[in-house]
Amino acid sequence: MKDEQTGGKHETPMLDQLEGGKWPSFVTGLKRLRDTEGAKYAPMMNDLLGQLEHSYEERLGFWKGGTVSVLGYGGGIIPRFSEVASKFPASKEFHTLRVMPPAGYHYTTDILRQMCDIWEEHGSGLIAFHGQSGDIMFQGTTTEGTQKAFDALNEIGFDLGGAGPALRTAMSCVGHARCEQSCYDEVRAHRTMINAFLDEMHRPSLPYKFKFKFSGCDND
Repeated sequence: MKDEQTGGKHETPMLDQLEGGKWPSFVTGLKRLRDTEGAKYAPMMNDLLGQLEHSYEERLGFWKGGTVSVLGYGGGIIPRFSEVASKFPASKEFHTLRVMPPAGYHYTTDILRQMCDIWEEHGSGLIAFHGQSGDIMFQGTTTEGTQKAFDALNEIGFDLGGAGPALRTAMSCVGHARCEQSCYDEVRAHRTMINAFLDEMHRPSLPYKFKFKFSGCDND
């Protein structure tokens, strides 16, 4: 429930416990986005925290999938629709864009700032870099915001990664750019393979997921 004493913020006593201990907490990060003054995504993050607390109370997940995509693509978006949207309307849609990182994870600070600006404009502000999938995970946007966010990210040179029964986003180590153990050009190999099989990533047609990973030495 929302607490009038806290400006309409949801009470989250169970989530608050996850901020204890010595390790950083994702709850703290979500609250920081919720409390960003003037941010258009703040109501979405408030209701997201409310729904998460509700899930902890009920011991059930309340997200369902669906079909959301951008023009010309069949994958790369993870749709999430709330089953308790009447209680938490601001987060009734919370879709994720999986975006391919540059080979070797090479970024400029300018590009990182542009990504943050785009997601502040069209999404929740919540970004996860290079999880198990290897993707940059832009987490939390509406169906309408999905296309707008993709168009803006595509404009600065980024493309959707893989999702579903398809070729997934490839990964490669930093390689010969910084590592003396490198035995080949990992970045070139990475890009060559992805460029050759890109259609299998954007238009899922495989019976199961498949992934390329490029490691430049025998330590991995």
